[in-house]
Amino acid sequence: MSVFEKLINYSSAHRLPTHIMFWFCLYIMFLGKNNFDDPSFNLPYEMLGIAFDLFFSILFAYFLSYRILPRLMTPKNHSMVWLEFIVGSYLISAINRTMVIYVLEPIVRKPPFEQESVFEIFTDVSKLFRSYFIQSFFLSLFFVFVKQVKNLYLVQKKAILLEKQKAETELKVLKAQLNPHFLFNTLNNIYSLSLVNSPITSPSIAVLSEILDCILYRCSGTYVPVSQEIALLNNYIALEKLRYDERLSVIFNTEVDHNNVIAPLILLSLVENAFKHGAGEDTDSPVIVIDLKLKNSHFSFTVKNTIGKSETESENGKIGLNNIIQQLDKIYPENYTFEVTKNDTHFTAHLEIKLQNDSNQA
Repeated sequence: MSVFEKLINYSSAHRLPTHIMFWFCLYIMFLGKNNFDDPSFNLPYEMLGIAFDLFFSILFAYFLSYRILPRLMTPKNHSMVWLEFIVGSYLISAINRTMVIYVLEPIVRKPPFEQESVFEIFTDVSKLFRSYFIQSFFLSLFFVFVKQVKNLYLVQKKAILLEKQKAETELKVLKAQLNPHFLFNTLNNIYSLSLVNSPITSPSIAVLSEILDCILYRCSGTYVPVSQEIALLNNYIALEKLRYDERLSVIFNTEVDHNNVIAPLILLSLVENAFKHGAGEDTDSPVIVIDLKLKNSHFSFTVKNTIGKSETESENGKIGLNNIIQQLDKIYPENYTFEVTKNDTHFTAHLEIKLQNDSNQA
């Protein structure tokens, strides 16, 4: 977290101390502009004078920031707002001048001296504008500028947070579409085993239980370790092989130089697609070859499966691949490539992702 961000967070959590500190810093700045070596310089009188000026500047700054500007930013008629600004500025300047004449000057000046009447103070608009309004107005602009910078930062931060929440919600929806799809296919497979009283029905249910534990409880985040995805794929392959005889050949190659993190369930969807629309529809000797590589944060994943002569592109297969692409677009925009190729004998899905540092993604 940067120093600027820490200051913004502190000012949002401690508004009153922050405002007091801001104006106190300005007070010290104005006081420090004096020549302390001047023999005629009177520090208590100077401190009192600056406090008077700053008090009415603060009053004007909050009047401008919290009363006038928010209403000027609305699309409504601003005539009454401008009228209120003019009247308010005049009153603050006149009261400031009155307090200086009748409170400050009797303290810092030696009598006798002449004082303007209240009527003269309130009717000398030119002096009020030159000596009081301009100073208060430009000091207020500095306060408004700082306040607007803070507000702009908070608005941008909120927009980024909302965009992130929206993306996470959309990802959850996409995952929610994948999970029933996977569960439906797997339950169908186990149901087929149970119909023939296969002895591998129970082991199938046990492996499915491990897979569901991973999907439901350990894949809720945006990223999971690659090692967890590899374990999930091994479980899934083991589950699928239970219902095939020796005619199915599955080769799963892994080459990982470190355990980075990756979006969950995308690899499982590609492998599931190979079993469902490759081995499941190939009545000959289906072969599935899976290559997973992770080197220097460059992730590569290829699933190649044979296809039967009667294999046709199903609607479920299209939905699964479209779902994968939508997730990749949201999680790895412009940092991935995904290609599928198909010929008379093989279907190949190839995914490459340029992963970032795992600490930045977690």
